[in-house]
Amino acid sequence: MKIKAIVEKGSDGLYSIYSEDHFGTSFFGGFGDSVSKAKEDFLTSIDEAYQEQEAATLPERDKLIIEYRYDIPSFFNFFDYINVSKFAEYAGINESKMRAYKSGSAFPGEKTSAKIFNAVRAIALDLSAVVL
Repeated sequence: MKIKAIVEKGSDGLYSIYSEDHFGTSFFGGFGDSVSKAKEDFLTSIDEAYQEQEAATLPERDKLIIEYRYDIPSFFNFFDYINVSKFAEYAGINESKMRAYKSGSAFPGEKTSAKIFNAVRAIALDLSAVVL
C-alpha cells in the first residue's frame, strides 16, 4: 500500500505532514520544527494506527510505502546538504529568488516550479548513475 504524505512549511515556521490516506478511522499526521521531526511524528501516527485497528484489516507494515511530496521550503529543509546557490545556478534560477522560495517568503510560478522539479530529477538521475 502506498501512502501519499504532503509535507509543508506553515506560516508559523513549523512543518506539517498530512495524508488523505488512512486505516479505518485512523488518519495520519505529523508536526515538528523540522521536516525530520515532522516525519518522526508522522510515522508515530502510522504506528498508532497499527495498534488501534484490527491487524487483519491492515496492510503488512513492511510493505507500506510512503511517498513524501514536499513544498519547496520543506524540500530544502529536509535535504539541507543541497547548496541553494549552486542549485539555483544549476536550475537556471536567480539565486536571491531561490533563497526566497527556500524560506517560504516567495512562491515560484508554474514555469519556475517546473525548472526546480526538472533540476531535482536531473540531479537524481545523475546520482543514480554513480558508482563508487
